Amino acid sequence: MSSTGRPVSVLAALWVFAACSKEDAPPPPPVPVTVATAERRAVPYELAATGSVEPIQTVAVQPQVSGPIVRIAFREGQNVEKGQVLFQLDPRPFQAALNQAQGLLARDRAQAANAEQEAKRYATLAEKEYVTAQQNDAARTTAAASTATLAASQAAVDQARLNLQYATIRAPISGRTGSLRVREGNLVRAADTGPLVTINQIRPILVRFAVPAANLPSIQRYRGDTIAVMAAPAAGGPRSEGRLTFVDNAVDTATGTILLKGSFPNADGALWPGEFVNVRLRLYVQRDALVVPASAVVSGQQGSFVFVIQPDSSAATKAVQVDRTAGDLAIVSGGIQPGDRVVTDGQLRLRQGAKVQIKAPGDSARPRAS
Repeated sequence: MSSTGRPVSVLAALWVFAACSKEDAPPPPPVPVTVATAERRAVPYELAATGSVEPIQTVAVQPQVSGPIVRIAFREGQNVEKGQVLFQLDPRPFQAALNQAQGLLARDRAQAANAEQEAKRYATLAEKEYVTAQQNDAARTTAAASTATLAASQAAVDQARLNLQYATIRAPISGRTGSLRVREGNLVRAADTGPLVTINQIRPILVRFAVPAANLPSIQRYRGDTIAVMAAPAAGGPRSEGRLTFVDNAVDTATGTILLKGSFPNADGALWPGEFVNVRLRLYVQRDALVVPASAVVSGQQGSFVFVIQPDSSAATKAVQVDRTAGDLAIVSGGIQPGDRVVTDGQLRLRQGAKVQIKAPGDSARPRAS
């Protein structure tokens, strides 16, 4: 009897011990998480693209007359203003040609005046039949020829004066000069000399970029307003702000994109011709949008959701719909309200109802726009 009851007593004791152990198991520790607060704010609607910087104007400065360069009045790479002297050719041959042309003009002017007086006298004498009609016609022909010669001499003076002006080569636009192709003492020829220097206008400056043609209706819709364009060097640097000034008149069928251009004041010279930049085209600003950090949104089989911190420090899942993203923000709608605290880091260890421990209490991350 005693040997049979012993195993039963042992089993009963083991069962009681296991039950007590299960009841006494400590709850799992709270999961450390980082949180942010859902809030309403104005969020811009922007299109991202990659663009390139190009000058509004580019001018290759070339000589209009031939001659040796006696002075270069700027340094290569210098900013110049429209009308500023760049090169000075030897002006003496052009001044001499002008003086000669002016002398011929004075001679022809005197001859033309005399021929005109002769024609008037012959016309008076012809009325009284003191001279023949043939002599009168000859006087008028001489006067007309003298007038034509005078006009040709005046044109020669104008050309000589223009050549003298061309001997001083000025900047046709304001901008920044490139590398010099000539030096003082070089002989330049109007016919076969290449550009002496190239000037790029960089204030203001253009940025060209392309966006998918599917965005064209939105661009046309908001183009009546001033559409802002932001550009920053691809290698990193300050962001410049301009405005949309050009929309191409056709879609590129090869790429399915539409070409756009933005104009930037570029007062600080941050944008440089030929540089690649990251572009953001801001079509409009959505007012009172409900936003959370994009890192708070979790994708699941049933759709997107976020973990919301409850008053008892537990996590609850709330289904949301992501309308769009803007930088590190997600614009959402659904089961959350402004002021809800959402988990932004630590979701992998969370489940419905799990207790959480918020990192850095009272210092929740605030979502920010890009």
